[in-house]
Amino acid sequence: MARETALRADAGLWFERQYVRRWRVLLTGAIVGAIAALGQAPFGVFPATLIGLALGAALIGRAPTARWAGFATWSLGLGYFTVTLIWIIQPFLVDIARHGWMAPFALFFMAGGMALFWGLAGWGAMKLSRGRVFWLALGAAIGVAELLRGWIFGGFPWGGPGLIWIDTPVAGLARVIGVYGLSALTVALGAAIWPAVASRWGRIGWFAAVASVAVISMVISPDAPGNTGKIVRLVQPNAPQHLKWDQDWIMTFFERAVALSAHDGTADLVIWPETSIPSPLGRAPELERMAAEAAAPAPLVAGIQRVEGRTWRNALALYEGPGEPVWVYDKHHLVPFGEYVPLGNLAARFGIYGFAQQDGNGYAPGPGPLVKPLPDDLGAILPLICYEMIFPRDIRGAETRADWILQATNDAWFGTFSGPQQHLVQARFRAIEFGLPIARAANTGISAMIDATGRVTASLPLGEAGAIEADLPRALPDTFYSRIGDMPLVVLSFVVLAGLGVAGWMKRIDRGTAGR
Repeated sequence: MARETALRADAGLWFERQYVRRWRVLLTGAIVGAIAALGQAPFGVFPATLIGLALGAALIGRAPTARWAGFATWSLGLGYFTVTLIWIIQPFLVDIARHGWMAPFALFFMAGGMALFWGLAGWGAMKLSRGRVFWLALGAAIGVAELLRGWIFGGFPWGGPGLIWIDTPVAGLARVIGVYGLSALTVALGAAIWPAVASRWGRIGWFAAVASVAVISMVISPDAPGNTGKIVRLVQPNAPQHLKWDQDWIMTFFERAVALSAHDGTADLVIWPETSIPSPLGRAPELERMAAEAAAPAPLVAGIQRVEGRTWRNALALYEGPGEPVWVYDKHHLVPFGEYVPLGNLAARFGIYGFAQQDGNGYAPGPGPLVKPLPDDLGAILPLICYEMIFPRDIRGAETRADWILQATNDAWFGTFSGPQQHLVQARFRAIEFGLPIARAANTGISAMIDATGRVTASLPLGEAGAIEADLPRALPDTFYSRIGDMPLVVLSFVVLAGLGVAGWMKRIDRGTAGR
């Protein structure tokens, strides 16, 4: 025990010495942040996240000032998000001659921007806690920071620490506290390792807390709900992004999707991925007819673009046979700089053209999350297109609860290394949070049927053309998280941070009184 305490003390002094140079703090924080990122897909080594967070807490806790603590936490986030978001370089490699040089800058600025939320959290945690139960303060502060990261400038809640638990019983806690709550809990548990190793009772307490979390997770996790008796056919044409809109390949991928839709009446619904019909709605009705007839006698939900004047929209359409679609859903949560330029419409009012959505530069958003009916007792669905799956607030924003969620996506933009795998994890957590099954058709994969417990019941591998017929699972009852959302996390985090701040203030008053 004495040797271990001495070892911890030596390690603490080593972390303290890093503050003699800013670059040393930056390098150390980035390295331990990269270790923490190994809990994310495709690695899935969740203990690495806890270890990285523990080392990060050791570095941050030795900061001489709150400002240094903020910088150290930003460095931790920089390493974490650089590894987690490395897939974002892929869109710049589609046309590498023109855009390849931008890839490293895009990754650095995206990771650095996401890390700013953590940096602010680290500064606030140190300022309020003054080192007392810093692990708790950091967990609460990063929990709030992750919520803000999912909202500000449209939000980008990708790669939160809570996602590391997807293949463990702990994932079931998302039914109650959501991924944001899991992220706060993960940071607190990871940061608590550092003070816990100082004593035997500290270690016992930490393991007891982890065991309690695991037991509670298993107790509240329901059994698989069974199937509805309906069969959904998921079509994956596998169109690489650099060829998807190539005039020599467009019809190849479309005809492949048509061929993969044939089912001899075994399917009750056929789903195609995002923008899988290559011509805008109504511009080439023969293509829409071919798609609908290929799926018949089942209805078809397919990704398609549509144009109103000069305004383009990214949409899904339901076909119950040849002719006009029964309904159309327009994607409402668009990707900044990928599907539109922020403030582009405003700039057009001042004579700055070339970015405005209404002038055909990018997509215009739809009215919001909408529940849509399906025929043949298939229930009502919440259609989502690609990126919309990462926002739990959009699912809660629908006026009524759907029977299941349908996601059409083009994950070819994400490459093959980590983006598609992480996107699938996001979908699985939405199923857990809301108790709803999800049918997911992805252009290049991973197409999957996900039950309401987050379990993948059928899937197609990444990078393969094919189709699967999967049983549609039943929904579970409404979850606590779907009813209450993230408000408990907000309240609890602010209570913790305010309590620590008040305690520190009272202690300073007591010291001042004693000094007189």
